Amino acid sequence: MTNRQRVVVAMIDGLDPAYATPEVMPELDRLGANGLSTVVEAIAPTVTNANNAGISCAAWPSEHGITGNYYYVPATGEEDYMESAELLLRPTLMTQVADHGGKAALLTAKKKTVSLLGTKTTLAVAAEEPPAAFADRYGQPPGIYSAGINHWLWTVAVDLLRTQPDLDLLYVHTTDFPMHSWAPGADESNDHLAKLDALIGEAVDAAPDAAFFATADHGMNYKTLVYDLNQALANRDAPVRRALSAEKDKYVRHHRTFGGTAWIWLNDPRDEGRVTDALNKLPGVESVLTRGDAAVRFHLHPDRIGDLVVLGDPNTVPGDLAPGQESEQLPSHYRSHGSLHEVPVPLVAHNNESLQYRTPPKHNKDLLTPLLTNWLPGTHHP
Repeated sequence: MTNRQRVVVAMIDGLDPAYATPEVMPELDRLGANGLSTVVEAIAPTVTNANNAGISCAAWPSEHGITGNYYYVPATGEEDYMESAELLLRPTLMTQVADHGGKAALLTAKKKTVSLLGTKTTLAVAAEEPPAAFADRYGQPPGIYSAGINHWLWTVAVDLLRTQPDLDLLYVHTTDFPMHSWAPGADESNDHLAKLDALIGEAVDAAPDAAFFATADHGMNYKTLVYDLNQALANRDAPVRRALSAEKDKYVRHHRTFGGTAWIWLNDPRDEGRVTDALNKLPGVESVLTRGDAAVRFHLHPDRIGDLVVLGDPNTVPGDLAPGQESEQLPSHYRSHGSLHEVPVPLVAHNNESLQYRTPPKHNKDLLTPLLTNWLPGTHHP
């Protein structure tokens, strides 16, 4: 990896374009003004694991295999969180750097990101549960349900860039808890992002030679209604084997596991018409797609989604509710993602003259394609 320009990646979880204004994030705006700044599309479903894998692998879910935050295997009934590197069907760019003799580091707010993306990294640290040496050096980070954990993370990033210039790739993934909590323009949100932006500026100053790339995994919207589709369909004489929110993960205070896309596994293929009809009659269901149609439209791995895919409108999310409760009006402060209405995300590239895009990026998974084409010889360009 000698003579390779080092690369810094900011994956700012939940950074809807409405947050990233020049007034609130002037450093990010400056980087884009001196390089590339555009709005691209996130991967559907707009949940973290599918998009983090897409950005890290520079590939679609059909190629890397991560289709959401959770999975279900109908043949066995097995289900679990989709956060193990064993589920990846393609190596991350961090793994490829290591395979080429380089050094890659992963800093993340969430433990699950280390499990999913940390293979072969020289360093993989989750602020949620940091190694003792990091807590001693930088102080104990704030909790996972805080804005301050993101500031701790980027404080570490700045120090690593100053003290470990031999890192070829540094990937920094924040948490979107602040975006779930506060809308763009809220004082708390502006304070969180202004501090984060200043730290990003410090990181650029600490590594003026580095190429800097930034994007997000999804946007964020207010939601007003949640359906438990298992119960709603059973109540309409259209029971299914399993309905599952693609957003379901361990960080329940973020979103209560509710997200704008759901997978449906049928009891019998002959139930498809009846179930589809029942779903389409639910207010707030925007569309229902077959497995094949969804896999083609969204570049999803067909073996890792349901027989049917349900998309909510801007205000509606599927999820699990208490028995006997098929729907619930959500509180006025509830914010989440997962639907097609959280697809637009920012993309910024700075100081990347040696890592130019061959074609303009259209999706967040295109963020790091210049590394494949210009930086890692002999690698596949999706």
